[in-house]
Amino acid sequence: MKSAQDYLAEANAIVPKIETQAGIAKHGQSGVVFVDVRDSAAIQESGTIAGALRIPRGFIEFAADQATQFHNPQMDKDAEIILVCGAGGQAALAGRTLVEMGFKHVSNVGGFGAWKDEGGPFEA
Repeated sequence: MKSAQDYLAEANAIVPKIETQAGIAKHGQSGVVFVDVRDSAAIQESGTIAGALRIPRGFIEFAADQATQFHNPQMDKDAEIILVCGAGGQAALAGRTLVEMGFKHVSNVGGFGAWKDEGGPFEA
């Protein structure tokens, strides 16, 4: 039987973790899409990365799949997708899902708190 730590370890092995400053350097670049996978209450409480898509982890498959009515056109399989959450775990798990769905350039920038603390652009 698998534990939460097993799933997280598998996700971290598949989805590269990038340093906060590397993510900040990519912010605003063409073809780079930031996605906050926290629920809306958490985002409302703390804010999120400026311009980030707000797609909860439990909805990522629908937003990423072109065959669903919920597809978000910014979720392009060729785009560079950078995921963020509260501490990095949900982003890693969501990233694994995207990789399994055929997304080629997925990374995890970790937690929003570090982003904000290191001067990354954010919005309410």
